[in-house]
Amino acid sequence: MRLEEERRFREFAADRARSLRRTAYLLCGDWHLADDLAQTTLIKMYRSWSRLERRGELDAYVRRVLLRTWLDERRRPWRRAENSCSEVPDAPDASAGPEEVADRMEVSGLVHRALLALPPRQRATVVLRYVEDLSVADTAAALRCSTGNVKSQAARGLDAMRAAIGTAGAGLSACGTARGGDA
Repeated sequence: MRLEEERRFREFAADRARSLRRTAYLLCGDWHLADDLAQTTLIKMYRSWSRLERRGELDAYVRRVLLRTWLDERRRPWRRAENSCSEVPDAPDASAGPEEVADRMEVSGLVHRALLALPPRQRATVVLRYVEDLSVADTAAALRCSTGNVKSQAARGLDAMRAAIGTAGAGLSACGTARGGDA
């Protein structure tokens, strides 16, 4: 790889690393695995950078590589017996009182647990559609499926999340905000 190509790759990686890690976390639910997935994705991108840069559409491709890397990781035999059960480390918001922070953290935890309870395809669809804010067509391209499949997977995923949040968070006042159309 030429120096100029390597410089452009480094800029690309620096710009996308944080969002890749966040998306990977939403897919797998484990910050350590999310780091590994993001790094593996960037390594795969680096290996083919010259070809990829000429073709363009790097953002769509990096999402597809991340998704495939996560699915491959889930298929590995040592992952089948391992369950991630640690709590998400959240830092309190200094600008809010303890009650508001506790309510927000509880709602955030409910949404995250509901997301992790979804099957992999539904979870990937919900993350790409509503967290990454991709269109139906872009999500279908990333998942290599039809737009109708994206719509049905998203609808089923959101319904399952609403049911899980509604059951688990029936007593929370802030939980009603998660019942909108775009969770």
